[in-house]
Amino acid sequence: MPFLLQTWHILLAALCGMVNQRQQQIIEFQNAQIETLLKKLGKKRLLLDDNRRRWLAVKSHSHFIFATDFTTVEVWTRNGLVTFYVLAVMHLKTRRVHIAGITPSPNATWMKQVCRSLTDVEDGFLKDASHLIVDRDTSFIAMRDFLDQNTDTEVVLLPPKSPNLNAYMKRWFRSLKSECFDRLIFCGRKSLVNAVHEYVQHYHGERNHQGRGNSLIAPNGDPEVVAGRIKCRERLGGMLKFYHPGAA
Repeated sequence: MPFLLQTWHILLAALCGMVNQRQQQIIEFQNAQIETLLKKLGKKRLLLDDNRRRWLAVKSHSHFIFATDFTTVEVWTRNGLVTFYVLAVMHLKTRRVHIAGITPSPNATWMKQVCRSLTDVEDGFLKDASHLIVDRDTSFIAMRDFLDQNTDTEVVLLPPKSPNLNAYMKRWFRSLKSECFDRLIFCGRKSLVNAVHEYVQHYHGERNHQGRGNSLIAPNGDPEVVAGRIKCRERLGGMLKFYHPGAA
């Protein structure tokens, strides 16, 4: 009796392939976790709880993990007070932040254009991203669809009402608001864009970060200069200040 290929045979083969692919991903994930432990602790025998394992797992993959979120700010325009949305993306390993866009209307068309810029193969901020942490805001639906269809970046969708799971991004927005937005009155989109640009430059090259051993993300000056008069670099009319030693 000749063998007849049935529909359920194809479905079963596809299911087995998906299970095997998932198993390979888990094995690669565990191998990376073991390598991180060996580099940090050597061959010591130790017991880890679930929280410690999760922390080590995230740390071993943090080179390729990014996070994104919105914040809002009120801006005076010709039409009155308008709410603008600021979209930022953070690289968790280095804490480097990229402003993806500023708009009063984050619709699907705008989000798709932002995604094209972020995933550009030459200079896109997300060109090397393996995972992107995203919350369930409806504004991100277009971004999630674009990344699923056009890139290899896996979208990590957070549970409802869980801002603590995107803590690095939330903490950055808190700093942006307390150190910049809460101290300024914006008149027009241009003033907002300029303030955000100046703050990002200050954040990267002039602001010490406790989570990074009080170091700078991207120092602008010469690290060998240790003598000379103390100089002050100001931004936004002196609201943001950075003190550094000048040349002897």
